[in-house]
Amino acid sequence: MAPGTAGSLVALVALWLIPFSSFSLALTLVCVILVGVWASSRAERLLGRKDPGQVVIDEVAGMFLSVLTLHRTPMVLLLAFVLFRLFDIVKPFPARQSQNFRGGIGVILDDLVAGAYTLVLLSGSRALFGWPR
Repeated sequence: MAPGTAGSLVALVALWLIPFSSFSLALTLVCVILVGVWASSRAERLLGRKDPGQVVIDEVAGMFLSVLTLHRTPMVLLLAFVLFRLFDIVKPFPARQSQNFRGGIGVILDDLVAGAYTLVLLSGSRALFGWPR
C-alpha cells in the first residue's frame, strides 16, 4: 500500500473512533499542521529528499481538513477518503504549485489544498442535494 493511502487510512480510522467536536478537530488540525511542518522539514533534511514518502502527517492534516465542518458519518468519511486521495494524486491548482514552497510548508500545503477541495465538494453536495448524510 502506498504511504499516502496508509496515512489517509490512519486519519480515517482516527476520525471515526475519536469523538471530535468541530472545535477540537480544528484545534487538533492546527497542532497537526504545526508539528507536520516542523517534522516534514526535519525529515527532508535528514533523508536528503523533497517530500519523502516516509512522511504521512500531511495526509492526516488533509483528511482532518476534508471533514472539518461535516458530520462524520460512515458515508461522509468514505467519500472524503476517496475524494481526498483523488485530489492528492491529481493535485489540482494550486496544490501542485504549492509543492514549490521550501521545507515542510510545501509538504503540508498540497494536502491541505486537496482537503479543502474535498470539504468544499462534500459541503456543496450536502447543501445542494442533501447528500451525503
